[in-house]
Amino acid sequence: MRFSGGIAVALLASAFFAGAARAGDFASFQPIGFSEDGSVFAFEEYGVQDGSGFPYSNIFFVDTRKDTFLPGTPIRLRIDEENTSLAKVRAQTAAKAAALTQKLDLGANPGLLAAFNPITETESSPHRLTYRQYAVDPPVGGDFTLTLNEIPFAPSALCKDVTPQSAGFRLSYQTEDGTASDRVLHTDTAIPDSRKCPTGYRIGGVMVYNPPQGEPVHVVLVQVLSVGFEGRDGRWIAVPEPAAP
Repeated sequence: MRFSGGIAVALLASAFFAGAARAGDFASFQPIGFSEDGSVFAFEEYGVQDGSGFPYSNIFFVDTRKDTFLPGTPIRLRIDEENTSLAKVRAQTAAKAAALTQKLDLGANPGLLAAFNPITETESSPHRLTYRQYAVDPPVGGDFTLTLNEIPFAPSALCKDVTPQSAGFRLSYQTEDGTASDRVLHTDTAIPDSRKCPTGYRIGGVMVYNPPQGEPVHVVLVQVLSVGFEGRDGRWIAVPEPAAP
């Protein structure tokens, strides 16, 4: 069978985009909310695993004061059936998280997605992000500027046959509310196994919550880039701003 030029081009493009859609697996991010006092932030990451085609959903509850997960969390679920819908796995993790979500009243305190810089953004720096903490016009307050530096690490025993070098990161402010700063939010001294075989990082966004009492709570969203089955994968971690000295 012969195809005309237009049809051939369309088929070639269709095959290319189908292949591109399978290359790598970057999880979507969905904020769930904050506790009233801002001491807890919860979010979901979800997607379809590259290679297997299995849908997954992970829900994280972060103690913003201790930079730890709440006991019994994260809630992670993957359904090992290729034709299972993403909606099904997300509904199951939401059900598992419902008691804690309701106890903390997270739906009443959604917070503000003050900045978002996904992998699809082509004109923003992956390692630098500037934002304001209030969604008002004219603006109130000064800029907050974040910078991320990748730190080389020797790969773990699990990763040495996958990548010649792993990566950690250092996250810090250059400005806070318009004032020059060099405050460090996070520095890796080792790479947690949960990151698998990380090869890089991006500043993916910032959540800000203004509690009824106390100072605003900032949580930086970092995308972890790791070696996947069909390309680089992306997952999310939340780095709460430590209390100012």
